[in-house]
Amino acid sequence: MTIAVTGSIATDHLMRFPGRFAEQLIADQLQHISLSFLVDDLVVRRGGVGGNIAFAMGVLGGSPLLVGAVGVDFVEYRGWLEKHGVDCTGVRVSETAHTARFVCTTDEDMAQIASFYPGAMSEARDISLADLPAGVEMVLVGANDPAAMARHTEQCRELGLPFAADPSQQLARLSGAEARALIGGAKYLFTNEYEWALLLQKTELTEREIADQIGLRVTTLGSKGVEIVDREGNVVRVGVVPEKAKVDPTGVGDAFRAGFLTGQSAGLDIERSAQLGSLVAVLVLETVGTQEWTLDRDDAVKRLAEAYGTEAADEIGALLK
Repeated sequence: MTIAVTGSIATDHLMRFPGRFAEQLIADQLQHISLSFLVDDLVVRRGGVGGNIAFAMGVLGGSPLLVGAVGVDFVEYRGWLEKHGVDCTGVRVSETAHTARFVCTTDEDMAQIASFYPGAMSEARDISLADLPAGVEMVLVGANDPAAMARHTEQCRELGLPFAADPSQQLARLSGAEARALIGGAKYLFTNEYEWALLLQKTELTEREIADQIGLRVTTLGSKGVEIVDREGNVVRVGVVPEKAKVDPTGVGDAFRAGFLTGQSAGLDIERSAQLGSLVAVLVLETVGTQEWTLDRDDAVKRLAEAYGTEAADEIGALLK
């Protein structure tokens, strides 16, 4: 199954602060906040929601089609993605803007403060899903230019394409009406725990009202794993794959989504798909950079067996290269 991944394509500028942000914040002075953090290092990596998810799908042996807007500086990044199995024919190259930039600082608690410069991403709204090549069977609508997210969601409905709604980081910017427009009819709704609470608050919808509009709600819970709820209220909970080290949480959510959707497209059930997603998530957590991780099949099967049992490891392992 070819999955079209729409979302931001960016370079990530990742820094580490050797302290705790929480200790630098004064509750009654937040309206006057003016802080600068002296960081230990700077690493520049390939990233963006769309780039991260498509890369992970490609590594897992899926058939991702990346859909987004970039600048003329995308040449090296394109080669990297294509090398890892990503079809970049759906990428629009801007004649005037640079590829987007994500700048993020992580502290000792794994808390993060980040900024995002959209650059060429703003032209993603000019991409029509009707122009995609034949064979696309699913679309993930990830964090992107808000107008692009709205257009691509509506086009999925018009074209009868199943889609996964993944507003993630853009929820903070969207109005309640804009957020509501992104979820109706989604086969999957992805959020983390905080984003789920924010979505409920912004849309002023109840959990039941949202459930009636979607197929599955997939809510990642950090160290507590993931909760998956269907329209009838049936719940599946899957724990994490224990990490060897907590290096950098950037892109962990993207990794889970890639693994989950790859599992679903390959015919795994919900639980197994979530377990695959959790494996990919921990591989990213243990690596600096959202696309610097590698997949060792034997080690992956071993870790799956330790976390979920040999039956799960055998079923998921059959899909891995």
